[in-house]
Amino acid sequence: MRRVTMHQMRLLAALAHHLNMTRAAEAMHMTPSAFSIQIKQLADALGAPLHEQAGKKLFLTEAGEAAARAAREILARLDFLGQELAEMRGLERGELRLAMITTARYFATRLIGDFCRLHPKIELIMEVVNRDQMLERMAHNRDDLYIMGRVPQDMEVEAFPFIENPLVVVAAADHPLSLEHDIDPRKLANEPFILREPGSGTRQAAERFFAERQIPLNARMTLGSDETIKQTVAAGLGLSILSRHILTLELATGVLRELDVQGFPLMRHWYVAHLKAKRLPPAATAFMEMLKTK
Repeated sequence: MRRVTMHQMRLLAALAHHLNMTRAAEAMHMTPSAFSIQIKQLADALGAPLHEQAGKKLFLTEAGEAAARAAREILARLDFLGQELAEMRGLERGELRLAMITTARYFATRLIGDFCRLHPKIELIMEVVNRDQMLERMAHNRDDLYIMGRVPQDMEVEAFPFIENPLVVVAAADHPLSLEHDIDPRKLANEPFILREPGSGTRQAAERFFAERQIPLNARMTLGSDETIKQTVAAGLGLSILSRHILTLELATGVLRELDVQGFPLMRHWYVAHLKAKRLPPAATAFMEMLKTK
C-alpha cells in the first residue's frame, strides 16, 4: 500500500467513472498507454487486478470496485480538507460540485451567476443531466448538491424547496383551444400529447392528473428534450405539459400559448438536495444559504 500514489487513485476514480481506458485517459490529459501503465502499477501495488475486458466493454473487478470507492472517499476528504484549511486562513475558495435536471437550467443559471458574483474565488463544477443520470450520480456521491423537481424516496436525502415550479398545458399559437377559457380537462381526451420520457417528474405529474380524473392521456410522441418538445408543439403536432419556467421566450413572442385548463397550473417545487451522510463543503453550504434567501 505504501507504493500507492494519490495520482493513481485519481486515475482509478476516472476509470471507474468512464469505464473506458481511452476516455478516462483523455479526461486526465494523458495518453492511453501512459494511463494504462499507471493503472497496472496500481494493481500490482494492491496485489489484485482492477479491471477486465469483455469484448469492447471494460468492467471493474470486485477489487477494482472496492479500490474505486476508497479512491472517491479519499479524494472527497482531501477536497474537503483543502476547503477547511482555506476557511481557516480566512480565504473563500474551493469547489462546488452541482448537478441539475435539464429543465432546471432555464432558471438555475441566474442563481448560479448570483452565487459566482458573491463568491468569485469558488470554482463551480456543474453537470446538467436527465433524471436517471441524476439518480446514478447521487447513488455514487459524485456531487455536493442536486437541483431537481422530485426528491427520490429510496435514498437517504435531505432536501428543501426553494422555488415554485408551475406545470402548464401549451399549444401552438393557432390551436383552436388557445381561444377558449376555463377549458374542461375532458376536452383534452382526444388531443395528442408530446411528453417527456417515462419516469420524468413532469410526465408523472401529467399522468397522475389525468388518471385521477379518469381521462385518457393520448401520448402521441415521447421526446427526451424540452427544446425539441417546444418545437414539435409549435409545429402543431400536439399539446404538451411543461414547466412555465422554460416557456418565457415562447409565451412572450406568441410562438406557444398557455391553455386555460381547469386544474392547471399543476403546482410543484424545485428542490436543492444532498445525501444525508454527505459532509457538505463550505461552498455548498454557502450556496444553500443563498437559495434560502431567494
